[in-house]
Amino acid sequence: MLFLVFGCSILFGCAETDQSKSIPLSRWMPIKLSDSEIEVQIAFKTEEMARGIMFRESLGENRGMLFFYHSPKQMSFWMRNTKIELDIGFFTADGILREVYPMYPMDERSVKSRRDDLLIAIEMNQHWYSKNRIKIGDQLDLDILKQALLARGVEQRTIPF
Repeated sequence: MLFLVFGCSILFGCAETDQSKSIPLSRWMPIKLSDSEIEVQIAFKTEEMARGIMFRESLGENRGMLFFYHSPKQMSFWMRNTKIELDIGFFTADGILREVYPMYPMDERSVKSRRDDLLIAIEMNQHWYSKNRIKIGDQLDLDILKQALLARGVEQRTIPF
């Protein structure tokens, strides 16, 4: 039993060390969408994506969360334990905004994309996209986004742009 406890403490200690080498999720990264500059937290690890914006009381006016996937897919999000009204924008690998949907606090029904070739999702406060005149077809600045992803710890070989 003592061996099991010791082994677990070493395992968790190693996990903490590995996490401390990467930039914490709480760091805000500047990116650009059309003419709007925003700051996002980048989630790309499974546990970061699962937690998302859960349990937060608010987001800054031009702040959100960017979910980066390693391969294109159809996306599905829900609002379990999420108290903030959000809009979610779905983007293809070329940085083009393809779909935007409203999401409501604590709603556990899935918001599913129509497309299956999406690589990025960005959650912002509800109505942020419309208030900033961001529309379907607008584009992320891929050079700035790539630098933010690299700074966050995403491996260059997994970034398709």
